[in-house]
Amino acid sequence: MAVNFMSICGERQTVLITCRDKEKDNVMTIDWHMPSSFEPELYAIAIGKQRFSCNIIRNSRVFVVNFMPFSLKDKVLFCGRHSGRFTDKFKEAKLTKEEAEKIDCPRIKEAIAYLECEVVNEFETGDHIIFIGKVLKSELKKKEKRIFHISGDEFVTTQN
Repeated sequence: MAVNFMSICGERQTVLITCRDKEKDNVMTIDWHMPSSFEPELYAIAIGKQRFSCNIIRNSRVFVVNFMPFSLKDKVLFCGRHSGRFTDKFKEAKLTKEEAEKIDCPRIKEAIAYLECEVVNEFETGDHIIFIGKVLKSELKKKEKRIFHISGDEFVTTQN
């Protein structure tokens, strides 16, 4: 029986990526991300080529990975269901914007942790671009249950 390979992959931690171009700050929801090196500290994110944030990150060469608590799953889902081309997701999702310290980019105050990243490489992989970011600043602000995506509008969290 043929199935979509993503249905086999299981739950994936969902994060919000923030980015900035000259006219607009944006938030996007992604599940495809991972650490890719200890030394130097590198983090990889995969973004569909057609996504609004893809060109923003390509031009600005920076992004922030915002690790979100399960309690904000509705805001995370909103950001994943609306395009930043037409919507101010910070405003509509009622997320608090704060300035990153090491890069020209917003981050999300409600995040339980974040990584401020500068793009050092990118790879085209079919319909996605994988951006490799050097982590310039990271912080775990509080330990809280994180959000994991199952499929569609379904999310779960960790036990602790």
